Amino acid sequence: MIPGRSAPLLECSVAELLDRFAAKQPAPGAGAAAAITAGMAAGLLAMAARFSTTQLIDSAGRAAHADRVREQVVALAERDVEAYQAVLAAFALPREPDPDVRRRQIRRTLDRASRIPAEIAELASGVAIEAVQIAERGNPNLRGDALTAATLATAAAQAAAELVRINVELGDLGEDLLERAIHAATVAACALKS
Repeated sequence: MIPGRSAPLLECSVAELLDRFAAKQPAPGAGAAAAITAGMAAGLLAMAARFSTTQLIDSAGRAAHADRVREQVVALAERDVEAYQAVLAAFALPREPDPDVRRRQIRRTLDRASRIPAEIAELASGVAIEAVQIAERGNPNLRGDALTAATLATAAAQAAAELVRINVELGDLGEDLLERAIHAATVAACALKS
């Protein structure tokens, strides 16, 4: 670890992680929380799939896929912290002598900061859909775990979509990322309600 720099989020104990979220510091924040929540959901999904070998012929493949998604989404937690720090640095740039330089840098960093939660929303949505399927067709003894995975994943997708909305509005960015994120959150919510 570099002096003066915090340990990566995934190397923290649960207590340390919660302390870092509660600390009076800008990051980690909501994006990292959404990513870690999606990661927990993917972990529960993998477990429920592993216990569903009798009910689902493809349970091993589903568990392996959930593991890959979990790795992807939790890596986004660190990327979100870095992206948010870049946004803060851009806002700290001097307004003079050239305000356009500052404005362009803010837009660039907000665009990057929007892409990460959009990806979190899409990955979380996939977890929610898969978890609902496992809850319906997998091992009934793991139904609660699968439904919890679906609920957490849906919450992560919705939270991530809201972060995209905030960044898109703040940076006056294109609507494509926002539409993708909203679609992902909507699909997750619909899967959970089915």
